[in-house]
Amino acid sequence: MTLPVGETLFRVHSTSREGHGFNPGKGAPTRFAFFGDPVVPSLYAAETEQAAIAESLLHDVPLAGGRLVPSAYRDKCMSRLGTSRELRLASFMGLGLRRLGVSANQVTTTAAAHYNQTVLWAQAAHEAGFDGVAYMSRQCNSDRAYAFFGDRAADAFLVDPTYRWDFGDPLDGLPRLITFCSTFGVDVLVR
Repeated sequence: MTLPVGETLFRVHSTSREGHGFNPGKGAPTRFAFFGDPVVPSLYAAETEQAAIAESLLHDVPLAGGRLVPSAYRDKCMSRLGTSRELRLASFMGLGLRRLGVSANQVTTTAAAHYNQTVLWAQAAHEAGFDGVAYMSRQCNSDRAYAFFGDRAADAFLVDPTYRWDFGDPLDGLPRLITFCSTFGVDVLVR
């Protein structure tokens, strides 16, 4: 599939990183990162705010509800990105999975214990020349999520300077996060 120029995406990231900054390979393995030698940098994003939050901040919170502790959100924010060029993505959803002969429970909805296997799909997409992969968010399965490859798509994003949701901001971002999470039975702890 392709993402056209001007597509809007949302990304939750560390406040120490720019909204369009790729992770160079730091942190725990994820569904589609990290692979390669040298490591291929990655950037995860989603088509909606709710999918971006669900895939990042709520990733490890039980579906039945739970708690979001300050260390999970205090140094995080959300940026809105726009694509500055067309991006060619491997489709790990819908008939794209069927074409590959796999199901979502083998690639995009597995538990973290299987990331050593799912990352191989991203590596194969990279080797086939794609800029990244598109898939249905496991945590918000009405919305698309994306993983982009830094050696292919580092120049493909512009940060919207009018938008930034700082989750640790007690006057704006934190109250908005509390309201958002309360809908899902998630208590955002402030201490």
